[in-house]
Amino acid sequence: MRLDILQQYQSQTKFLVAIDSIIFGFDGEELKLLLVKRGIEEEFHTWSLMGGWVQPDESLETASSRILFELTNLTDIYLEQLHTFGNPQRDPVERTFSVAYFALINVEDYENKLSRNYEAQWFSMQELPKLLFDHGSMVDMAIENLRYKASQHPIGFELLPEKFTIPQLQKLYEAIFGTELDKRNFSRKLLSTNLLIKLDEKQKGYSKKGAFFYKIDEVKYKKHFNNFLNFLPGSTP
Repeated sequence: MRLDILQQYQSQTKFLVAIDSIIFGFDGEELKLLLVKRGIEEEFHTWSLMGGWVQPDESLETASSRILFELTNLTDIYLEQLHTFGNPQRDPVERTFSVAYFALINVEDYENKLSRNYEAQWFSMQELPKLLFDHGSMVDMAIENLRYKASQHPIGFELLPEKFTIPQLQKLYEAIFGTELDKRNFSRKLLSTNLLIKLDEKQKGYSKKGAFFYKIDEVKYKKHFNNFLNFLPGSTP
């Protein structure tokens, strides 16, 4: 490498690169956020996203998976890159760029796998504690992105068991969009897609009559999954 080019590199200010992962979870009733205590929080009641620094030999994806595992013990979670946060004042200790990732998982699938080393804990989106640095802004951007994705792709079905009830599915989308949906309208739109198979079995304890279980018609779903978008908030019949 030419000396003048090398000097240009050496004269630049070095910055830290961090990863922060926003893990949303659905527990069958509401949307939750996974938080930890990493030991760098200024106050005892301040919580953090899953964050840490990228090492010299790591890709961003490798670092995000490693950090999530070290802080929570969770593995095999698809993390989607959200945004890079680079405000010069975001970290009061050292100039740090943070690459944020996010995911949506089923809480029940991972509840017994959480490590307690960093006090990993699920919090209701309606009752979030004080968050470290600009993590609140990261969460706000991630939930908006999640809602956009949910309006473009039926991601909700990936969080439900093989057989589910219409009320269960409605609760999921109410949690994602943060709004109450009309039961009759939601059910009517959902069934009009003709992509569900009604089972003879009912969910006990839901009501006096019970709610019928359904499952996805896999063949039709693969060919016409966009039909599911017709029942989302703001869609037309």
